[in-house]
Amino acid sequence: MLTGSEAVEALRRLPCGRPLLERIAGRDDAWVVGGAVRDALLGRDPAELDVVTTGDAAALAGALGEVVAVHERFGTFEVRAGACTYDVVRARSETYPHPGALPEVHPAGLEEDLARRDFTVNAIALSASGELRCFPGALEDLEAGLLRVLHERSFIDDPTRLWRLVRYAIRLGFRPELETDRLAREAVASGALRTVSADRLGNELRLALTEPRPLEVLHAAQNLGLVSGLDLDPHRVQAALTILPPDGRRDLTVLGTAVPDGEWAAAFGFTPAERKVLDRCAKLEPVAAARPSKVAAALDGEPVEAVAVAGARGDAATAWQYLQQWRHVRPTIDGNDLLLAGVPSGPEVGRRLAKVRAMLLDGEIEAGREAELAAALAD
Repeated sequence: MLTGSEAVEALRRLPCGRPLLERIAGRDDAWVVGGAVRDALLGRDPAELDVVTTGDAAALAGALGEVVAVHERFGTFEVRAGACTYDVVRARSETYPHPGALPEVHPAGLEEDLARRDFTVNAIALSASGELRCFPGALEDLEAGLLRVLHERSFIDDPTRLWRLVRYAIRLGFRPELETDRLAREAVASGALRTVSADRLGNELRLALTEPRPLEVLHAAQNLGLVSGLDLDPHRVQAALTILPPDGRRDLTVLGTAVPDGEWAAAFGFTPAERKVLDRCAKLEPVAAARPSKVAAALDGEPVEAVAVAGARGDAATAWQYLQQWRHVRPTIDGNDLLLAGVPSGPEVGRRLAKVRAMLLDGEIEAGREAELAAALAD
């Protein structure tokens, strides 16, 4: 594990770390905090840079760049400076009016701000000079690879921390400290998750699906009882992601390999459109090798995520070919060309264009106006 000074130097080498450290240098009221410090001390590149201040958060945010979003409830400012994004927050304490509620916040000192956080390894602040300020035991837990909550009601106050527990465990390769593991299982058994809205739970599930190893996170979540009813197959997930084109959503594809139907996601606040995609992922028949026109007839109109999942359950090469090439094949001619050629308006126009597309897919004609028009007009 790195020292505070070494962590500062590691952050300074990052394109977005250097300007941040330069702007808070010499200040005794501004600290890099949370996951950025944790990752820097572990020798990892942080995914995001957060700053806590005991002073004027709005003024600090303005000094760092353009403020693009303000969350007044929590005193948080999202700042953009060129290609860099920073979150600036006023140091605060939190109280929870009832389990699962969003916290009520009050300005506070740095120690109180660290004490409100989820796990000790995230309750570490780092100054631009390399000074570390930590919740008691934080550095020892970081060294030991332990995830420890800061108080026994942590998962009751904010059950979304249960999802963070499994995400951090998989991402960092850490294990829950024994008492934390007991508290987590008791919280799940007591129904703590039922005190949280579907949207907040869905946000945590979405974050889990963006992790580098999402399937492992889902396994851990299912083992803890955060989700149930998932059929988790790593080979199917990898095959589906290999097939998935750039315009597809990785999160829906990963989840789509495992859900029994689209309604499974209703408890996590997924939109009707997203649930429809997941439903098709669950119900679309496995892709079978066949003539390109037959494959296109079966798959046209299906979500690309569902085709990727169906390909992972069937013939992956055919699904890949469809998504990468065949779905984009269209005749050069259109309905106006056929009308001008004497085809009566109505369903016949669509039928003849579909015939041309099928012939193009199967290699029976060359692409081009003359060949396509001749094929369309032939009986």
